[in-house]
Amino acid sequence: MSLHISSHISTPVLKTQALNSVPTCSNFIFNAFPAKPISIFTNLSLKTCAISSTPNGTVVNSVKVVKPEVEVQSDNKLIILNEKLMKLGIDSGHCNPGEYYGMLCPKCKGGDTGEQTLSLFITKDGDAALWTCFRAECGWKGSTQTLPNKSSNGKMYKIAKPKEIRQLTEQRLDLQPLCSEIRAYFSERMISEETLQRNLVMQKTYGDQIAIAFTYRRNGKLISCKYRDVNKKFWQESNTEKILYGVDDIRGASEIIIVEGEMDKLAMEEAGFRNCVSVPDGAPPSVSKNSLPSKEEDLKYQYLWNCREYLEKASRIILATDGDQPGQALAEELARRLGRERCWKVKWPKKDENSHFKDANEVLMFRGPEVLRGAIENAEVYPIKGLFSFADFFDEINAYYYQTLSYQLGVSTGWKALDQYYNVSTICILQVALICLIKSGS
Repeated sequence: MSLHISSHISTPVLKTQALNSVPTCSNFIFNAFPAKPISIFTNLSLKTCAISSTPNGTVVNSVKVVKPEVEVQSDNKLIILNEKLMKLGIDSGHCNPGEYYGMLCPKCKGGDTGEQTLSLFITKDGDAALWTCFRAECGWKGSTQTLPNKSSNGKMYKIAKPKEIRQLTEQRLDLQPLCSEIRAYFSERMISEETLQRNLVMQKTYGDQIAIAFTYRRNGKLISCKYRDVNKKFWQESNTEKILYGVDDIRGASEIIIVEGEMDKLAMEEAGFRNCVSVPDGAPPSVSKNSLPSKEEDLKYQYLWNCREYLEKASRIILATDGDQPGQALAEELARRLGRERCWKVKWPKKDENSHFKDANEVLMFRGPEVLRGAIENAEVYPIKGLFSFADFFDEINAYYYQTLSYQLGVSTGWKALDQYYNVSTICILQVALICLIKSGS
């Protein structure tokens, strides 16, 4: 469209071509307040257009727009930012603005393995820094700004872990077939040679130590690898895609089993269940009190999103996580994401009068494959708030009926001979219980 400008004097109408583009602000993590808008006509001289706004056609020189000085120079801002980060234990002296850096977390020190799990990002303008520790048992995160009173005109985005997905092969990782010592270790845990071979369990030598290598594959291709040494220390290959262990075994399955560790996945196979996968990162210490995050923000459970096409087809998902508190927290987090209505929960058999077995491999070792199979086959519907079964009330109703609760012995019927067989409380309690069941089911 052309721009029409007319004078009150009878002069020809001047047509100026429309501007092709308008300057835009760059996109930043922090949306700072923009500077004073610059007119799109700044570079158009009135003389060029032959238009006069003064008597006798005196030409007014074009106005030069002076950019406001930057409050704090870039170098100074970075110095201030680095000093603030250093007080928190984060050494950012080697970090450039606009880039991600992986480093040792000052809070958890990378756990037993000393893995660099802290991701730091400094904004391009050097005004702020954000960090997150992606170690499951830590999760420390935060941000700081150069100026404490600097405004953020909009949403502050959460830092995303930078990933350059590595392409792995057995040769690049220097993986080797299992030695006799490792095979003997698996044999003690009731894991057969056939199961080890089918799941392509290997080993890796580091220094004078040997670690078990659980190979994570999808469509037969090596995606990631998790290691376990004799001291039960775990670590994984960095910058790899998070997926479920054994995901190819649940392709197209309508019923699947999810366990907490690779050893439990192998134990399930010994009990006859190949339709089983293991989570890669173990269990959280407790259930999160926050609402479910979006796919992009759900970093700890990214493996569920990456294996979504496998999980969507399952109509029944058996959660066979560990029986301890973290294991139960993991079951709850999985159920929240997968849908409680299609989840079932395993209750591990008793070890003695005071305790239960912890996981699938423990049951296999001490009770055998038959008992493990029975625990899976007897899985119960995952608890849903407001939904009950009659069995939930059976013990209480039974106690009322047999009058084992001293405070509910009932009221006499008036016939002493009948009181030993019947009293008013029995029928009343049963009626109330049945009414409650009917209401809860409606």
